[in-house]
Amino acid sequence: MGARPLPSPTGRRWGNGSTGGGSQPPDAPPRPPAPAKSTEEAKPPLLPSRRSSILSTLTAPFASRRSSLCAAPGGKRPAAGPWMLHSRVSFSGLPLFQPIQEIRYENTYKVQPDEGCKFNACRVQRVLESALAGSLGNTAYSAQSGAQLAHGLADLLRSRAKEVVPPRYKLVCHVLLGQQGQQSLLVASRALWDPQSDSFASATFFNTSLFAVATVHGLYFE
Repeated sequence: MGARPLPSPTGRRWGNGSTGGGSQPPDAPPRPPAPAKSTEEAKPPLLPSRRSSILSTLTAPFASRRSSLCAAPGGKRPAAGPWMLHSRVSFSGLPLFQPIQEIRYENTYKVQPDEGCKFNACRVQRVLESALAGSLGNTAYSAQSGAQLAHGLADLLRSRAKEVVPPRYKLVCHVLLGQQGQQSLLVASRALWDPQSDSFASATFFNTSLFAVATVHGLYFE
């Protein structure tokens, strides 16, 4: 049997310095402790995906225009506005608004108005008289502003007559305005219409300075 080595006073065994971790002689300086490995270093490196590598190369000034448009100050997500509800967008990220299609209705072929929906000449005449008296009142005649005043009266009387005239009627309003000079005046009009459904109403107003004659024709149409 071979001889066994005697134990050292410190309880350590002598051996080859290239194999054992405790083969350092007692007179050698102590080795510095090895730095501890962190958990992050111990983990194997993750392989970057293609999407993350592409996004990592984009810097903040060169971000996409769509992301810059949708970004809100303070990192908050903006509320979805009406323009975000469109499914089609342009290359710049802005919506493409669809043109509004005009709705076309088919003809009903009703050549006569319904019962009780005809042009009421007496009712329209009362509306015209009230509108002329309220608009003119004590207005003085002026040759410079007479044409503009007559044009404004025609628009006003047509809008007032629409409130009392049944639907499916076209209205033609005519206003004659002149200076009051105790003269005699006769106003006449002619129209091509259907006497069973079409009619007209007329009203007159005058004061010490001017006179006005308004006529509204109501023509039934399909």
